[in-house]
Amino acid sequence: DAPLDAIVHRRVRLHGQWLATHTVWLENRQMDARPGFFAVTPLKLDDGRALLVQRGWAPRDAQDRTRLPALPTPTGSVEVQGRIAPPPARLYEFDGADTGPIRQNLDLDAFARETGLELLPWSVLQSGPVLPDDGLRREWPAPDTGVAKHQGYAFQWFGLSTLVVILYVWYQFIQPRRRRA
Repeated sequence: DAPLDAIVHRRVRLHGQWLATHTVWLENRQMDARPGFFAVTPLKLDDGRALLVQRGWAPRDAQDRTRLPALPTPTGSVEVQGRIAPPPARLYEFDGADTGPIRQNLDLDAFARETGLELLPWSVLQSGPVLPDDGLRREWPAPDTGVAKHQGYAFQWFGLSTLVVILYVWYQFIQPRRRRA
């Protein structure tokens, strides 16, 4: 029950049961510039609580946007490997798109009321081996560690230090010699 900021991007291995009847397909999610769906299924943990598992991406059917791919979901106890993440990102929203198996967004509180589940306030991006092969792609973007910002600061400070050295040499050595000459 730690705050999300303290646990986000940590790898986890969870044991529980899929609640396949509550699987939701989030539409208009892209991978490699192709439209498709993110499959999100609650996993009921051994302690009775549940959390949303973002299982992967599937392409949209070009002829029928409401046709969903078959998603084999094992019954019984399963082990899920992945990375802790915030709940699925919200996109633009249309009226009436918050029920049914295909949805634009998934509000955790509303989904918990709808399903009667006690949902944890975070989700898991599933990775690792999946048996049976469910046909979903799991090429999640790498977490942004923020190192680019620090590299930018280092470049800025080295640049300012170089400027100070150049100005010092100019005003202390070069300029006085030019005046005497």
